[in-house]
Amino acid sequence: MSIQWFPGHMSLARKKAAETMEWVDVVIEVVDARLPEASSNPLIRTLRQHRQRPALKLLNKADLADPAATRAWLDFYNQQNGIKAVALSCKTKADVSRVTGYCQSIAPHRNDNTKPLRMMIMGIPNVGKSTLMNALVKRRVAAVGDEPAVTKAQQSFDLGPGMTITDTPGLLWPKIQYDSDGYMLAASHAIGTNAVMEEDVAAFLGDILLARYPKLLTTRYGIALRRLDGPSLLEAVAKRRGCLIKGGDLDLEKAALILLDDYRSGTLGRISLETPETREAMIALESREEGRGARGEGEAEV
Repeated sequence: MSIQWFPGHMSLARKKAAETMEWVDVVIEVVDARLPEASSNPLIRTLRQHRQRPALKLLNKADLADPAATRAWLDFYNQQNGIKAVALSCKTKADVSRVTGYCQSIAPHRNDNTKPLRMMIMGIPNVGKSTLMNALVKRRVAAVGDEPAVTKAQQSFDLGPGMTITDTPGLLWPKIQYDSDGYMLAASHAIGTNAVMEEDVAAFLGDILLARYPKLLTTRYGIALRRLDGPSLLEAVAKRRGCLIKGGDLDLEKAALILLDDYRSGTLGRISLETPETREAMIALESREEGRGARGEGEAEV
């Protein structure tokens, strides 16, 4: 199943963001530390590079991510031109208090107080942009919720002498290139539930957890993992938690929500769905499969 989600307001938000980009000095891109590259909108990179704007890439929710994976991603991003990457939690005041200083460090031409440092927060839905905005402004100016696409319009504020900041709606891109990205985004609740089947998403998540974090599964659910895959893991969780529907059949939808909620909340433990190495392998695999599919279609047409 290919997952795509691009609500109508995002097209207008993208156009408005491109206009605003013209006069900002620094783009603050907020991503999910558990899936930094899957949650990086390529449209943001294209807009930023077109205007030659530096980026402060904030790996938010770092308290939920695997620390080793986060370190690898920071090394990966900080080797790229025009990017400063930092891991933090936008719910932690000490972390947020350093954000404007990071922005000043990558826009030194705004340190002379002749013009304000103009910052712009961007990112996909539900990665914590509004939480960051509220913390920077020190009052509730942006709606915060556990559903994607809560913010639907830009808003700007002064942060004191010599600093302004603009918050933007969460932006996805019209076509998600890799199926695995769609599943990771859905598992992390960056995509609306009307675009996904929870059981499929939870089974995908289960395969990752079985391969990389089996001890966390055993600790949380107390089940034997031998010979399990994603779908059979859901069955095991359903049996363990007594998820049944009328007639005594397993309620796999309920089990899927249990697994997804435990991952999203951090109840399972600190988990990252990708590393630079696993992403490279995923892209190579999906590219090969796409190539085989294209060849197969060509042969069928002949």
